[in-house]
Amino acid sequence: MGDDLQIIEQTKTWIKVVVVGCNFCPFAARVVKQQSVHYQVEHATTVSAGKDALLEECKRMDQEASIATTLLIFPHAFPSLDEYLDFVFKSEKLMKQRGYDGIYQLASFHPLYQFADTKTDDPENYTNRSIYPMLHLLREDDITKALEHYPDSSKIPESNINFARDKGATYMKMLRDSCI
Repeated sequence: MGDDLQIIEQTKTWIKVVVVGCNFCPFAARVVKQQSVHYQVEHATTVSAGKDALLEECKRMDQEASIATTLLIFPHAFPSLDEYLDFVFKSEKLMKQRGYDGIYQLASFHPLYQFADTKTDDPENYTNRSIYPMLHLLREDDITKALEHYPDSSKIPESNINFARDKGATYMKMLRDSCI
């Protein structure tokens, strides 16, 4: 359990320093302040166990309306980005099969995250580079409500890319790595 607490604290620091601090998600500060983020560490290392853990978190969110969003953290699984992206694809497919499409949305973060058509060292990749592989489970209704009050949300990714590129890969890596 001590390991889990450390992993959660590191993840909370990454959220505070990188996600909120760089304003990569303009909606994150509110849920962090409200303490409505659930952090769950999953030690299993297989796709099957990861999918089971995801379903458990969906059920938890079904039962606990006070949880706005969940970060399902995999500190020992999916070291390669390709393996992780395959897991994300299978997780999204599972959520559709289980009737969670339109109820919850998945966002993905990985230490080696790389957007299509970018170079490995492109600073924009740090907008999704986390300290651990993780799935971010969000309530679709909350996303819809947040977007109603945010002017021109379509510019968020462009703004994030510009911020990361202005800071540079060295700075972004240092910032992320300082959370460990």
